[in-house]
Amino acid sequence: MPEVTHYDAIVIGAGQSGGPLSTALAEHGWKTAIIEREHVGGTCVNVGCTPTKTMIASARVAHLARRGGDYGVQTGPISVDMTAVRQRKRDIVEMFHKGSESAVTGTEGVDLLMGEARFTGDKMVQVTLNDGGETTLTAERIFIDTGTRNLTPPIDGIDDVCHYDSTSIMELDEVPKHLIVIGGGYIGLEFGQMFRRFGSEVTIIQRGDQLLGREDDDVANAVKDILEDDGIRVLLQSDAKCVESTSNGVQVIVSGPGGEEIIDGSHLLIAVGRTPNTDALDPAAAGVDMDERGFIKVNERLETNMPGIWAMGEVAGQPAFTHISYDDFRVLRTNLIEGGNRTITDRIVSYVAYIDPQLGRAGLSESQARKQRLSIRVAAMPMSSVARALETDETRGMMKAIVDSKTDKILGAAVLGIEGGETMSLIQTAMMGGLTYQSLRDGIYAHPTLAESLNNLFGQLE
Repeated sequence: MPEVTHYDAIVIGAGQSGGPLSTALAEHGWKTAIIEREHVGGTCVNVGCTPTKTMIASARVAHLARRGGDYGVQTGPISVDMTAVRQRKRDIVEMFHKGSESAVTGTEGVDLLMGEARFTGDKMVQVTLNDGGETTLTAERIFIDTGTRNLTPPIDGIDDVCHYDSTSIMELDEVPKHLIVIGGGYIGLEFGQMFRRFGSEVTIIQRGDQLLGREDDDVANAVKDILEDDGIRVLLQSDAKCVESTSNGVQVIVSGPGGEEIIDGSHLLIAVGRTPNTDALDPAAAGVDMDERGFIKVNERLETNMPGIWAMGEVAGQPAFTHISYDDFRVLRTNLIEGGNRTITDRIVSYVAYIDPQLGRAGLSESQARKQRLSIRVAAMPMSSVARALETDETRGMMKAIVDSKTDKILGAAVLGIEGGETMSLIQTAMMGGLTYQSLRDGIYAHPTLAESLNNLFGQLE
């Protein structure tokens, strides 16, 4: 029989919730075990935010270099060394990964176990260790932060064709001749534009009638215009029916509004979503309820239906963003260590799609507000009306804000423009402070900055 070790707390998954939670619990005096299957730091540090944004930065440099003539700067022919791009990405990931790992291993009272966790009963977890053997842990408090992984859709022939996901495609040592992207969400668009800027021909296939399904249609249409302006072919209302290998790569048969079409590409990226890492974990063995997709059900305090078991981050069905996962950690820290009573209710969800220009979003979209039957006013203007955007020749995109017509408080905003995430964050700060739109409309901002665009944006409501 495997050895059984008892802890005060077990954390399953060393992501952006699990890692800091393990150290906080240990510093509070709880003997804590943290179990990680693959890499400390989770998706974000190792295969998500950090590496993708590093590569996107390289792609932007290539883009700006090609645009040198627009600024009166002659640069000559541009070439991309994918091995150098990849190594820069690897170096930064390694630096961030080591930082995350040292934070855990350097904290007294935390035991890091590298292996696969599986519930075998109430408050009992079996770990198949990566270096061999098994061990069984028990604890009165268990926290689940196992995240999600890339989803492979049921496309005919997909198992017999070489294809990439958002992790494997970052290890390419060559620029694809023609990258076909199945999926028009944030991940698909970021990689599609990135490789277009590296020099690939790119086709994006999207089942829905717009890109970025959670965005307002005017914002999504503006994104589509930008990608097509970059030379990307975008197919909407289109299904990839089957795929097969060819001598030059891959062939995709697509069914769209105009009928069926055969698309030949050199590389295929699947970016249709993610699925929770709960199948191997088997939370049901501990009595934990999940939804039909395998996400763990939690209440506003991140508690599962089983006392003493919590879940956080993506696996708990939270918005799939690092900062939301980290806030889940703060909720648990406040409630379990500091004696507080925090919930995840009514927090402002913000995110950035790192296409270029960036799409920054906070709070409600117009369509979401109208579905809630809120009384709203909408302010919108193109980035071509922003002085700083004109000066930098970065005028693509638009700004949009949703305001409560009864209170004048800001309900949400979308900024599709140069450094859109930073401008969005300024609006979000105002939302967090409960300011009215007039406070931003009348604010005195340094000139010329992107922030001063808020004077004109909210001036649209007068």
